[in-house]
Amino acid sequence: MVTKNIVNQPKSVVEISVTVPWADLEPKWNEALQHLTAELELPGFRKGQVPPAMAEQNLGTKLNDEFFKIVMPQALVEALQGSNVVPIDYPKYQLVSFAKGQPLVFKALVTQKPQITVGNYKGIKVSKPAPKVITDEDVNKMIEEMFKRWKTRQPSVGTPVTPVSETPDDNFAKAVGALSLADLKTKLKADLENEAKYNNELDYEELILQQVEAITTVDVPEILVTDELNRMLVQLQKRVADMGLLLEDYLKGQNKTIESLKEEWKVQAEKNVKMELGLSEVARLEGVEVTDPELQAEVDKIQDARMKAQFEQEEPRLHLKHSLRQIKTLDKLKTLVSNLAA
Repeated sequence: MVTKNIVNQPKSVVEISVTVPWADLEPKWNEALQHLTAELELPGFRKGQVPPAMAEQNLGTKLNDEFFKIVMPQALVEALQGSNVVPIDYPKYQLVSFAKGQPLVFKALVTQKPQITVGNYKGIKVSKPAPKVITDEDVNKMIEEMFKRWKTRQPSVGTPVTPVSETPDDNFAKAVGALSLADLKTKLKADLENEAKYNNELDYEELILQQVEAITTVDVPEILVTDELNRMLVQLQKRVADMGLLLEDYLKGQNKTIESLKEEWKVQAEKNVKMELGLSEVARLEGVEVTDPELQAEVDKIQDARMKAQFEQEEPRLHLKHSLRQIKTLDKLKTLVSNLAA
């Protein structure tokens, strides 16, 4: 029977010391030996025909590694049964002592799901910011930018069928899909107003999430901060690529390194994780769930066949389900805040 000792450490890290008696280990030792012997070839013996004692002698540390790979995860699962430790990362194993015929003693470090306390989220008070007012100047500025890009694409050699004007006109508007310059202005204004409305909603959500982060108490696990920093770095890489630059060149221009950048971002990354954990706790308290039909409906919206196929796997589906749950929770909070304001 496995014996254990669980010690809580800062940042939701848990150290589990595990001892497994040889009586429980012997069948697993033989299983590992049999598995490796089946692939072993030695002079005078065909593959899989090496006697077990000779195979054990020749396998050396390879046998130990195979044995630990089988035994340690199983023993850790057994050690955590009945405890309140819910790991959120892969364990880091450290061998303490082992010899054939003797108990196995090892330690495992895991990061557990942290304890989260959220304050009075139903009492959050947030004023929705006023959306940006779109003026004729905003529309004209966009038309000028479109016109400049369009004009550079016009033929520079030969005589065009229709002379290109020096200012935006109906011909330009028709070339970009509108009925006239007036029609183009109307459509652009509607697009800009919709974009302003969308950005205004994002700003409103951000204010609510900032309040959630402020009333959340949690010892943020370091591994989650590291994951968030990597996510932020991927976003930067995408923005830099959209500008036609390499991340390395961009960083040189900013006189920064990836390490210095992550150090600058660390406080914000911790806040992001804290907010995310707080929102998850609100979801639990409010009983927010995503049903299988809701999840499948979201997957069905994906047009790209290759991307859609990824969601046949369990892990991507779990990530998507979590994202949808967070969105539903934020919508719930927006309703609570709205009702409070009313």
